[in-house]
Amino acid sequence: MNLTLKIWRQPGPRHRGSMQTYKVTDISEDMSFLEMLDILNEQLNAKGEEPIAFDSDCREGICGSCGLMISGKAHGPERTTTCQLHMRSFTDGEVITIEPWRANAFPVIKDLVVDRSAFDRIIQAGGYISVNTGSAPEANAAPVPKQHAERAFMAAECIGCGACVAACPNASAMLFMGAKVTHLSELPQGQPERDARVVSMVEQHDHEGFGGCTNVGACSQACPKGIPQDVISTLNKDLRTALRR
Repeated sequence: MNLTLKIWRQPGPRHRGSMQTYKVTDISEDMSFLEMLDILNEQLNAKGEEPIAFDSDCREGICGSCGLMISGKAHGPERTTTCQLHMRSFTDGEVITIEPWRANAFPVIKDLVVDRSAFDRIIQAGGYISVNTGSAPEANAAPVPKQHAERAFMAAECIGCGACVAACPNASAMLFMGAKVTHLSELPQGQPERDARVVSMVEQHDHEGFGGCTNVGACSQACPKGIPQDVISTLNKDLRTALRR
């Protein structure tokens, strides 16, 4: 495959960026998208040019660090992480636009790398259980209804990649936050801090500069783990309950 890549280049957070065009040839359809970028960087290194900075770690779709906007879609044309997207999803001769996540709360560090530490600060604000319960209890000591356990496991699949923010026209992180709130709210261990948790996390979300949710639904469509939009309803319900008390 021969491709034309239009890639966002930005030397640093205080520099102006611009789109640069690159050509890559003989790309195998079995390569992952990040492997294709590795090939391009090898070519740039060979010519003495600055390679393109992008984030990746596990390359197995479980860490969420690889997120890119690819031709206007978070993670690209398939519902998966960027590292698990393969070049067979594109056609020979295609022009592909590659950009970083676009959100005020995710400032660009360099090229395609953004600072997603706002997510970490939301978790630090309340997305945890602080009670020290000692050693692991016996599995049947606190029965959890099957539907609650399954919903908690579903919400816990969120990898914090930021695709929901990138896809949302308001740059809202409500799907991410809803997943974290739902995960803990469905379990007995999460009940003592349930009210304080949701209030603190929402306050931090707004402080970071994320937008509000207007129920467009683009977030759940872009989520590589398929987190459903109804976790936002759980978040809103918990918030209303907490504010009434």
